[in-house]
Amino acid sequence: MTMNSALVTGGGGFIGSAITLRLLDRGIRVTVLGRNRYPALERAGATCIRGDIRDRETVGRAAAGQDAVFHVAAKAGIWGPWQEYAAINVQGTVNVIRACRENRVGILVHTSTPSVVFDRHSLEGVDESAPYARRTLCHYATSKIIAEKLVLAANSPHLLTTALRPHLVWGPGDTNLIPRLLARGRAGRLKIVGNGTNLVDIAYIDNVADAHLLAADELATAGRAAGHPFFIAQAEPVNLWQWINTLFAGLDIPRVRARVPFAVAHGAGWLLEMLYGALGRTREPPMTRFVAHQLARSHWFSGARARQILGYRPLVSTQEGLARLQRWLKGEEPCPVPAAAGGSGQGGYRGDDA
Repeated sequence: MTMNSALVTGGGGFIGSAITLRLLDRGIRVTVLGRNRYPALERAGATCIRGDIRDRETVGRAAAGQDAVFHVAAKAGIWGPWQEYAAINVQGTVNVIRACRENRVGILVHTSTPSVVFDRHSLEGVDESAPYARRTLCHYATSKIIAEKLVLAANSPHLLTTALRPHLVWGPGDTNLIPRLLARGRAGRLKIVGNGTNLVDIAYIDNVADAHLLAADELATAGRAAGHPFFIAQAEPVNLWQWINTLFAGLDIPRVRARVPFAVAHGAGWLLEMLYGALGRTREPPMTRFVAHQLARSHWFSGARARQILGYRPLVSTQEGLARLQRWLKGEEPCPVPAAAGGSGQGGYRGDDA
């Protein structure tokens, strides 16, 4: 099976644009489906189709003539009505699978998230045999569980599917995680939740893009990845707060020193969720139960399956990635993914993992 053409849903977002540029570098014809136009990607050689993955006919047209589909588009974040998450993350995925089948697309690589297995407790070195979470605490994780199950269940001899689970994707061009960290750090609004010793996986953007292409290549050749998910991260987990403080130190942002007990943060999150829900506020609360757990718990995963089957190795180290990010934030380097700096990939929803 050869891959001469590919569709990237959410291809204007942080992860999606990185994948798009990687594909273009390999001489592959790339179509990007998003709710905006992306001039930088068009100049690079991509064909951009404006549309919504919630629209079955639009997705079908975009998938016509494609050898592979990289389904990156999703509504990220942890706040908002279930109907939106269901329509974008679940129905959108149903539309993508249907379009692949109707257009005889042979390869589908789905961007999932480790949040599908995060069930409020620390996860330390677990592999892909970990069960799906039963108490997710946010619609994003619930919808991504359903979407991942749909993609993996759709695997067949005619449509080979896999799901990648990159965690805390970061790097130059990020419009989500890093800007929020910097804004809160500069405002003095970040506090260490719990004892501050928790380890987490992070994933540099270039490595995440490489993993997606490795997955597509593997499906096109041996096909051992078919029907399976894969955790994607750096070679080693990091202490979350040490990593944040190292980032801040290079940008002259004060270190995070203040602490708050997990029980206090969790209780505050519960109260704020109730209050925001009662008032019908669409803006995400400053603290939620899910965020409290994420900031206080360890969550890092075994990369053995990705190494053995995909041949995945993080080519950009955490240290080098951090240096690149700091140089970009200081304006010393241009963004290697220019499209991500100009939009969110799918307009009202993002094409990147949370």
